[in-house]
Amino acid sequence: MPTPLHHTPPEADPPDAPEPSLAIGLSAVIVAVTGDDPKVLTIRHGDGRDSLPSGPLERGHRTLEVGLRSWVERQTLQELGHVEQLYTFGDRDRGEDGARALSLAYLALVREARPAGDADAAWQSWYRYFPWEDWRDGRPGVLDSLEPGLRAWAAGAASSRMGEMRAERVALCFGGAARGSEAGWNEERVLERYELLYEAGLVAEALRERGSDRLAPGTSGAEMREDHRRMLALAIARLRGKIKYRPVVFELMPPSFTLGQLQLTVEALSGTPLHKQNFRRLVEQQRLVEETGETTAETGGRPARLVRFRREVLLERPAPGLRLPGGFARR
Repeated sequence: MPTPLHHTPPEADPPDAPEPSLAIGLSAVIVAVTGDDPKVLTIRHGDGRDSLPSGPLERGHRTLEVGLRSWVERQTLQELGHVEQLYTFGDRDRGEDGARALSLAYLALVREARPAGDADAAWQSWYRYFPWEDWRDGRPGVLDSLEPGLRAWAAGAASSRMGEMRAERVALCFGGAARGSEAGWNEERVLERYELLYEAGLVAEALRERGSDRLAPGTSGAEMREDHRRMLALAIARLRGKIKYRPVVFELMPPSFTLGQLQLTVEALSGTPLHKQNFRRLVEQQRLVEETGETTAETGGRPARLVRFRREVLLERPAPGLRLPGGFARR
């Protein structure tokens, strides 16, 4: 399970300190893919910061997942598909008026981004919050503004050994990106990259916590309230990894679709380009889809064959995911 890198352990309360109240809530990372854009449902606030849909844990539900589905579908009008718990966030600074707040974060997938159902809710591209994660059109330009800060952070360590360790972490998280290369980039290290940028003071949440406003707006993605961008980073990392060994990507697809639409969805989630013919060969070899016998002309050009997820694959092997080849592949 992930461990926070940016929160130092608080000092223990004195023995005679009153026991703080405990509040338990639910936060949902609700993901849909529209065209080639991975979207997350967010709540807009007057201070310009977004948050994830969140609410209190309600009594009377048999399980936490049932409670989450009931609350989210009632509040956002979204019918959830795949749902899984991500992590329990319980930092002491999350509550108000001295209360200790626990938040159970969930990842939920929906097949289409319907109207949010709330005037303050909106679907946003998740690359709005993590622009350095989108390599589909080559190296993200935002890295040009982040690299000097990462180098300065590594060089500013208290000792040469600590400086080496910081430089190693930068290399591990960002690979050859600092040299303008795609080599060494691991698309699943989303949370580790965000934590590193937080520790280096290169994201707005870190500077706000430290009482500083020196970060130029937009240089490191849109800010979110509390630790919601960390929750989103974990959800993206989890989903990027899971599509390789579980058929969860089909929870985001309509009942019938083209192989081109499936490729766009996988590229949108992974943030990496894929070779068209190699991708199609991979899908066919793994027998993940079957033809419906119908075609569509909506993609333009010659009619494209429609396919659907072949559910029998769930019984045929234990890990029926899109085991994509490592590295980047140009179309």
